Amino acid sequence: MSELLLEVRDLRTHFFTRRGVVKAVDGVSFSLRAGETLGIVGESGSGKSITALSLVRLVPRPAARIVGGQVLLQGEDLLRKSESEMRRIRGEKIAMILQDPLTSLNPVLSIGDQVTEAITLHQGLRGRSLWERAVDILRKLKIPSPEQRMSSFPHQMSGGMRQRVVGAIAISCQPKVLIADEPTTSLDVTVQAQYLRLLKEIQAESGLAILFITHDFGVVAKMCDRVAVMYAGRIVEMADVRDLFTTPAHPYTEALMRSVPKLEEQVDRLYSIEGQPPAPDRLPPGCPFAPRCPYVMDRCRTEYPPEVTVSVGHTASCWRRA
Repeated sequence: MSELLLEVRDLRTHFFTRRGVVKAVDGVSFSLRAGETLGIVGESGSGKSITALSLVRLVPRPAARIVGGQVLLQGEDLLRKSESEMRRIRGEKIAMILQDPLTSLNPVLSIGDQVTEAITLHQGLRGRSLWERAVDILRKLKIPSPEQRMSSFPHQMSGGMRQRVVGAIAISCQPKVLIADEPTTSLDVTVQAQYLRLLKEIQAESGLAILFITHDFGVVAKMCDRVAVMYAGRIVEMADVRDLFTTPAHPYTEALMRSVPKLEEQVDRLYSIEGQPPAPDRLPPGCPFAPRCPYVMDRCRTEYPPEVTVSVGHTASCWRRA
C-alpha cells in the first residue's frame, strides 16, 4: 500500500444566508494515497468545488464557514492551522488547478512572474536559478519555446496553453496532493486528451496524489482509480472505477450513467434525470434524491439511508442496499 497522504473526516461547510443555512458540504469523508487519483462526480451544485475549496481553506467568506470535520494532510489537521501556516502549506504541500485559467491568471503579470512567485515564496530561489527552474517547469508541461513564454501574458496564449501554465504553477513546488477542479472543461477534445496524458505522466514520475473533479465520465474512466459520487453535499457512492461502471449501486449513479450518450445505440430521445436537485437551503428530511428516484420507497422520504458496504471498497447510501 502506498503512503496515505490525505484523509478527510466528516467535513462540513455551511453557508449562512438570509434565507437560512445552506449545507453545501454535509459530512464528506474520503482518503487519498500517493500516486492515486480519486474522481469526484455529480451535477452542478452537488458540493464538489466547495469540498475542494474547503480542503485548502479558501471558501468564500464571510458567508461560508467550515463548521466541522478534519482534513488530515500527512497526519496534520489543516483546519487547525493558522492563516499564515496555511499560506506556507498551499502550493508547497497541496495545490489546486481551477476550472477557468483566465480567472486564475493575473492579466497584467507575465507568465514568468506568475510561475516564479510560488517558487520564490516556498523555496527561496532567486536570480538565474529561479528563472531556469521556471523554464524547466514550463518545458515539463510541454509548453513550446518556454524561454519566450516567460515574457508572454495570458491573453497571448491559447486556452490549452493557459491551462498548462496553471498546471505549471500548481506543480512548481512539487506538492504531495493536487486538486484539479474540472481543469479540462474549457478545452477541446484533442487538447483535453493531451492535458490528461500529461497529468498522468507527471503523476507516474512524482507519485503525485490527484483529486479530480469532473462532470465527464469519459475523463473519469481515463484518469481515476476510485470515484466518489456526490449529491446534495454528501457522497452517496464510493467505488473503484471499474466497479462503478459495471455495477453502480445508487440510483443516482445509475441515472448519471444512463445520461451518457452511447454511439452504438439509436434512440429518438436522450435519457435525462427527471426533476431538479433540491434547493440547498430546503433539503428534504430523508434521502435528497427521493423526489427523482424511480425506486423510491416511503422510508426514503423520511430517513436518510446509512452507508452500506456493497463489496470490498464499494459503499453506497441507499435503502435498497441496506
